[in-house]
Amino acid sequence: MGRTFTESARRRQIVEAAIEVIADAGYAKASFARIAKHAGLSSTGMISYHFKGKDDLLREVVAEVMRVSEAYMRPRIEVVVGPRARLRAYIESNVQLAAAHPRELAALVEILNGQGDDTDGEFAAGRRTVMDLQEYVVRAAQAEGEYGQFDAKVLVTAIRGAIDAVLVRVLREPEMDVATSARELADLFDRAVRPAEICMEVHRLPGEDA
Repeated sequence: MGRTFTESARRRQIVEAAIEVIADAGYAKASFARIAKHAGLSSTGMISYHFKGKDDLLREVVAEVMRVSEAYMRPRIEVVVGPRARLRAYIESNVQLAAAHPRELAALVEILNGQGDDTDGEFAAGRRTVMDLQEYVVRAAQAEGEYGQFDAKVLVTAIRGAIDAVLVRVLREPEMDVATSARELADLFDRAVRPAEICMEVHRLPGEDA
């Protein structure tokens, strides 16, 4: 059976409170008691009524952050054409997302760090699925001659690690120039994926023969 409007609104209220608590207090301290107090609920039982446990609530928190992320990033990626342009848009929008939605990103980072040792867990499996899809996209761009030849897994892993590192820095340093950092990171990986002949053309001295 579908949820009533009131039930859906209550779930959203709890998820939003959980995001705030996790972002502020951290993953380990995000108890139902803290979340209930932040949400203005009379008891933790109201959370238990809507969610089967902490893992169930965390899944919904991650899903909500993913929805927010997709709504922010997808239009910025889909408006450009070509694998290299889309890679740039993906990296830049991913980094800029931290400035646009810092609370959501802080909560996600806390959850992923809290689940870091659970390599077989649901969150880790979800990330692997996304990275597998990204590897497929990279190999397709290589087959089309848009990217050079390299290990797709190494590239995807490097991009994810670099973005995560910058996101953590953005969250810790609110005064950071996010736009410049996003552009420079995108520049770095754009150079990395270029086919060899394009790299040679870029670095050829004026008047030098091909």
